[in-house]
Amino acid sequence: MPKLTETFARKVPQTKSGTDKHWDSEVKGLVLFVGKRSKTWYFQKDVGGQTKRVLIGRFPVISAQAARQTALGFALEWGRGAGKKIQIGAPTLEAAMEAYLVRPKLRSQSYKDGVRASLDLHLKDWLRLPIDEITKSMVVRRHQELGAHPVGANRVLRMFRSIWNHARRTYDLPESPTMAIEWYEEKPNGTIIEDLREWRDEVDGLYNPIHKVFYEMALFTGFRKTELMTLEWKNVHEDYIHLPMTKNGRSFDLPIVQCHHEILAPLRGLSRKWVFPSPKAPSGHLTGPQRFKWSPHAHRRTFATVAMEAGVLEEIVGRLLNHTPLSITGQRYMKPSLDALRPAMGTVCNQLQKRIGR
Repeated sequence: MPKLTETFARKVPQTKSGTDKHWDSEVKGLVLFVGKRSKTWYFQKDVGGQTKRVLIGRFPVISAQAARQTALGFALEWGRGAGKKIQIGAPTLEAAMEAYLVRPKLRSQSYKDGVRASLDLHLKDWLRLPIDEITKSMVVRRHQELGAHPVGANRVLRMFRSIWNHARRTYDLPESPTMAIEWYEEKPNGTIIEDLREWRDEVDGLYNPIHKVFYEMALFTGFRKTELMTLEWKNVHEDYIHLPMTKNGRSFDLPIVQCHHEILAPLRGLSRKWVFPSPKAPSGHLTGPQRFKWSPHAHRRTFATVAMEAGVLEEIVGRLLNHTPLSITGQRYMKPSLDALRPAMGTVCNQLQKRIGR
């Protein structure tokens, strides 16, 4: 191990990928982390079987001599049993992400899987970096690199921002570096199915009957794509469908009527577990319906639009779509029963059938 002098710190080359650690030969616990763009001083020690790391600062802002003196001070404090009071260095992005995702009320499992997949795909080279080493210039540059897909670029960096802000609850971190990002403008697609007779012809033309029923249920329930793909028979009851976990992190019950059972009838008996089975998928259920003229979310918008045009109150439409009410009264006090919502569902289904031509 070398002595971490000013000359050594200045001459040691940046890495092409990953992070190299250089330990001081004299001050036990002093380590210089060298990455692609930065060199950072830390003091690290194992305490009670756990590795504790304290951020000292970046080189050359913090000189080698200052880093050595600071590390000696930390070592003395730890030796006196005061180490628990020292601010532990920030976690890696990967550790911060897992701490963020372990929150029990954090949305659905599909959302958590999506966060892990997105960061692994777009921010993989950051996952092992201490989160406080990720700078404004780094996030701005990465946002620009992903700019070919503006919505996706915004989404990935907003995930990073959520993880950072969650870590700030525990660690002494500044405001998220995403504050420097010029976010891409996102215009809602807003597409709805204008001609439901044309929709009927297109759906009838789908080769796979399971996909046909999928789109019919999407239109007549307003469910999100993932909610339908992971729907289990045990949650389909005579007068309602139960979703154990939804996008907003809570369960949801949707009242249903006779037409829903008629739509699902062709799928009865195909699988004991999944409503929309797929033998080829590792999960056993449909992972992506056949694409055609309208997206699954366009079906959800159409359900809401037809409901409003049929005279259903906006508050009731929001309840049927499992939207979180904006008002405190709506969130905390108004809990309409399934029986109270069922007439509205019947109205929507009747209007949809009328427009389809049934």
